[in-house]
Amino acid sequence: MTISAILFVNQKGDVLINRFYKDNVSRSTCDAFRMKVLAAKETGTPVTMLGQASFMYIRHGDIFLVAVTKQNSNVSLVFQFLYDLVEVFKAYFGGKFNEESIQNNFVLIYELLDETMDHGYPQIVAPNVLAEFIKVGKLKVDPRKLNSTDNPTITSEITGAIDWRQPNKHRYKKNEVFIDVLESVNYLRSTQGTALRADVAGKIVMKTFLTGMPECKFGLNDKMVMEQEGHQGVRRRQGKGIAIDDITFHRCVRLGKFDTDRTISFIPPDGDFELMRYRITDNVDLPFQVIPVINQHGRSRIEYEVKVKGTFSDKIEASGVVLRIPVPPNTSNVKVKVGKGRAKYDPSINAIVWKFRSFPGQASYALRGEVHMMALIQDKQWSRPPISMDFQVPTYTASGLHVSFLKVVEKKELYTTVKWVRYITRAGQYEIRI
Repeated sequence: MTISAILFVNQKGDVLINRFYKDNVSRSTCDAFRMKVLAAKETGTPVTMLGQASFMYIRHGDIFLVAVTKQNSNVSLVFQFLYDLVEVFKAYFGGKFNEESIQNNFVLIYELLDETMDHGYPQIVAPNVLAEFIKVGKLKVDPRKLNSTDNPTITSEITGAIDWRQPNKHRYKKNEVFIDVLESVNYLRSTQGTALRADVAGKIVMKTFLTGMPECKFGLNDKMVMEQEGHQGVRRRQGKGIAIDDITFHRCVRLGKFDTDRTISFIPPDGDFELMRYRITDNVDLPFQVIPVINQHGRSRIEYEVKVKGTFSDKIEASGVVLRIPVPPNTSNVKVKVGKGRAKYDPSINAIVWKFRSFPGQASYALRGEVHMMALIQDKQWSRPPISMDFQVPTYTASGLHVSFLKVVEKKELYTTVKWVRYITRAGQYEIRI
């Protein structure tokens, strides 16, 4: 990915700042884009080609940030760089990035543009690293009073590409790692009882309190990894493997290592961060089974019988369980009886809301009720929206994913790490058609 120029343009089409990194794009080409697209207010698509040049731009408030290139660059990376650049400016301008802040910080912006990109190639977009060697802007340091001595950590931080953690900065008496595996279950069942959709969207969030620059190796019950271990004669892990469809990692993870042997290795940031996101579509264990039986008698009465069962272990209790059972808009009276929990008709959402304070695993409860409807001048077919459900189940994953191991090694500091793992499954779009 190479960028030939960066332009800052206001809503009137005036160029506030431009920085040319290559000489293959002329100012006349940029003026043509400014007149034909921005001044003419034809900003429908974020990518435009004029002649042999591609213009990619984003809008933040009253400012257009434009990247110009003549090569076949990765568009996604260009946009990512532009958005990261906005975050850098906001960090230096106190959270604001508008025409006024640009006019008040010309010198700082040119310095940031030179440090964040070198000859058209993005370099550093982390404000904490830039602050190590840019002594103006937010630091409020007079450039004439700056020391000529270079910061000895600058070179290693730039070339090492580990800007999320600084060496010799973090030290703890007790080294701990907290891991949260959070999953959202999406489910849609048809009126015939077949699953139209069943998938899990999950993420693994970590909170680390580790001394020094630790190397972490993270293991899951990944089906591909377990099959590789079986072929290599390595002792197989207990439990079944799962097939992970889509994975997105935090930038601290070494992607090259993962591509070769599916190993998740990284130097973690200090404190909270999201290690990865994933999606699973095969062999999803649904935590709840809902069976609705709804019979309509004429135009004035509907009978309801809804059964709900927790399919997870009887040693677990779900919390925040809520079922929203829809009723017609012209409902006049509702009578319900439940085996457990509380059920109440809510006219604002046209639904019977059935709530449980706690729901034990393997338990089954039923709601029976009768709905009476007012007569309408003109009959209108009821659309029958689906039953929706909310819940939270601790120490349970619908995908079957679990953390196999976490190894923490600090070469300079020998210490024992205390590890905590928590699993929580929540409802995403959990719906049952009636």
